[in-house]
Amino acid sequence: MGLPEPSPNKKLKPYNNYLKYSSLGLQLLAAIGIFGWLGYVLDGYLGIKFPVFMLLFGFLAFGGMMYQVYTSIKRDNP
Repeated sequence: MGLPEPSPNKKLKPYNNYLKYSSLGLQLLAAIGIFGWLGYVLDGYLGIKFPVFMLLFGFLAFGGMMYQVYTSIKRDNP
């Protein structure tokens, strides 16, 4: 006889959730940092004194990551 198939309704172990959500937090920090830096470089290249693109890219990265966190939580808790 083969091994039993894992049940799709089986709950994840708690440490799996910690790892998943901590990785989402690290992705949030990395996305804001990278997009903020790209905006900073673009502001410098265009000679803009007020950091328009840095703020815009930072907020867009934050919004995109919050949407990703929302869909991840919604997918795990039907």
